[in-house]
Amino acid sequence: MPLPPSKPGVCFVCLGNICRSPTAEGVFLAKLREHGLEDAVRVDSAGTGSWHTGEPADARARAVATRRGIELPSRARQVTPEDFDAFDLIIAMDASNRRDLVALARTETAVAKVKLFRSFDPTADPGAEVPDPYYGGEQGFDEVFDMCERASEGLLAELRGTHGL
Repeated sequence: MPLPPSKPGVCFVCLGNICRSPTAEGVFLAKLREHGLEDAVRVDSAGTGSWHTGEPADARARAVATRRGIELPSRARQVTPEDFDAFDLIIAMDASNRRDLVALARTETAVAKVKLFRSFDPTADPGAEVPDPYYGGEQGFDEVFDMCERASEGLLAELRGTHGL
């Protein structure tokens, strides 16, 4: 899916694309709607692995999203080299995801598109990650949502600056 030249694209990436990246996608979509920019940015999510391809977000993530009035619309898919052509930013949830994405990138331009999500959160330490809540309880999913909300504010500010939104 090629992007129109004036419409930036963002793809959030975690390991399996059922917890963190669909949460980031849903939270960022909600943030765009809140600012009347839902049609200004193309947003997607993917995983570095293919284990959950076609599945909706984890039930615990969907439950937290519902309580917060946020929809998690995506179905899991695996990130591809073509995503580096289709998106302006490929946003990794943690350092391991970032390493996998950098290894998948075919050019230095593609590598430059890979960013850690929490790098957009001004309250986060350098190199901060969004931890995987998969093996924990519901509280971990709430914490991931909070992190995604803070980072989404910073990401939106970045896109406003770089793309004039």
